[in-house]
Amino acid sequence: MDIKGKRLLVIGGAGFIGSHLVDQLLKEDVGEVIVYDNFTRGKKQNLKEALEDSRCKIFELGGDILQTDILDKAMDGMDGVFHLAAMWLLHCYDFPRTAFDVNIRGTYNVIESAVKNKVSRVVYSSSASVYGNAVEIPMSEEHIYNNDTFYGATKIAGEHMFKSLGVRYDLDWVGLRYMNVYGPRQDYKGAYIAVMHKILDRLENGQRPLVYGDGSQRYDFVAAEDCARANVCAMKSNASGECYNVGRGIGTSIKELTELLIDLCGSDQEIQYEPEGLTFVTNRIGTIEKAEKELGYKWTIELEDGMQRLIDWRKNHIAELEMRREEEKVSL
Repeated sequence: MDIKGKRLLVIGGAGFIGSHLVDQLLKEDVGEVIVYDNFTRGKKQNLKEALEDSRCKIFELGGDILQTDILDKAMDGMDGVFHLAAMWLLHCYDFPRTAFDVNIRGTYNVIESAVKNKVSRVVYSSSASVYGNAVEIPMSEEHIYNNDTFYGATKIAGEHMFKSLGVRYDLDWVGLRYMNVYGPRQDYKGAYIAVMHKILDRLENGQRPLVYGDGSQRYDFVAAEDCARANVCAMKSNASGECYNVGRGIGTSIKELTELLIDLCGSDQEIQYEPEGLTFVTNRIGTIEKAEKELGYKWTIELEDGMQRLIDWRKNHIAELEMRREEEKVSL
């Protein structure tokens, strides 16, 4: 879809990836970007610069995908919709009923409203959690559903609701399966990215960084800015009815990540290994050839550069970072 002059709704647009997507969209010649967010996890601070652009605004009547009348009002007249709203992995683990309501019923509401309002195209944020632990590396989009988390189950349900209802109502849609996303504005609630904050916290306090287990767990770390670009590529593409991996296709172990952060911080601390705790996935590395070919997506940020950006963001947002730490303590 040509997005020039188009009206676009970003559901979950004040969140981690969503706010980076809003920034990316405003670099395009779009007509209007409306953020629909209930601020359960999203933050207005994430949109501070975006809201200085007259084309961007927060939908004033509300932002909850469970409130279908308000959702319908927000979607009225939209050309394209990005659906990023969801409860996160650990929340789904602790509160599966809430996860069902938001991630499954809420996603159904988004689809129903998009059909009703004749939206041209929807980009759905799924997750590599649908794969679970890797049976083969790298994982293509044909990898089996080896998931055993409820978060992953909700994302599988979302994909298949889009697939079936997309066929039933002729709705153009694309799903994006993010690998391990990190970067500025990330919080302490992500099961696989909060580790970066916690390593950096200890290094800044002159403490040894903790690694649980032997550090051999390998993940495909991808910058939030690249995930935002993938969303824009997906909206612009002609692809429909398919899901795509969004990552770098490069595995990095927790040990290697920790060593990189130690080096970037100029620290001489050594890793402190602790017994392994609750771990949902130990290997997750995706192949991105399909996204490159059909969406025109290609990652741009090297891991070292991305980690330096995260470190710089922390230094420039000390008060905000402390607020995120406190929120994480409350959620425990």
